[in-house]
Amino acid sequence: MAVSYNALAQSLHTRSSCFIPIRYTKQRSRSNVVFASNDNKNIALQAKVDNLLDSIKWDDKGLAVAIAQNVDTGAVLMQGFVNREALSTTISSRKATFFSRSRSTLWTKGETSNNFINIRDVYIDCDRDSIIYLGTPDGPTCHTGEETCYYTSVFDQLNNDEASGNKLALTTLYSLESIISKRKEESTVPQEGKPSWTRRLLTDDALLCSKIREEADELCRTLEDNEEVSRTPSEMADVLYHAMVLLSKRDVKMEDVFAVLRKRFSQSGIEEKQNRTK
Repeated sequence: MAVSYNALAQSLHTRSSCFIPIRYTKQRSRSNVVFASNDNKNIALQAKVDNLLDSIKWDDKGLAVAIAQNVDTGAVLMQGFVNREALSTTISSRKATFFSRSRSTLWTKGETSNNFINIRDVYIDCDRDSIIYLGTPDGPTCHTGEETCYYTSVFDQLNNDEASGNKLALTTLYSLESIISKRKEESTVPQEGKPSWTRRLLTDDALLCSKIREEADELCRTLEDNEEVSRTPSEMADVLYHAMVLLSKRDVKMEDVFAVLRKRFSQSGIEEKQNRTK
């Protein structure tokens, strides 16, 4: 396995966190690693990589737990195990790679389904015995076709709530997006009685846009009128909710919004605005 670290070395930097970034690592066996060149930078990087991997607390089988997480949604996609070679392959290929304990071989998520997990960063925890792969999935992660491998609620099962069915483990923001999406599906079916507020917004573009403008103005007034600080998150919640209804109307996901934001991280705001398509 040939591993090139030339491109990786260009963006090497240090940050402080309980989970420590290790995006630039390779396996211990030097004979299996090929650097793009033998310049001093790559030689120094190789030494850092060897020292870093030596510091990881591999178990008695040379493995560590690796959790794949969606960098945009925060969803925990799956868990697997990695050894030095799997971690090295992940970083060089930028595809989430694990070690199969049953087959005693490496495997890359998506090698058969094409639903790869494209790695943006890799972290180890403060005890240096577990790893997080932060990435963007190309499709469903679970072999069942579910978005993640975590869709069974323990509390639902304990409460014998079979009617709830599969329920992905979602953060607050994505739980809201899921609720709005369900209301959107329901809005196509005739309903008796008074419709919900979300349904009204979904079926009345003028009302929806007027509410977004109204709530945005109220958010600004919390600053302009020096209102109590508690008013600011309250008004922001209103802005966010109504904006997410509009996104649903346009078939745009929050994940799409976050992807745009991520691309802007390394770009000047002024430059980005100037380069926008008119």
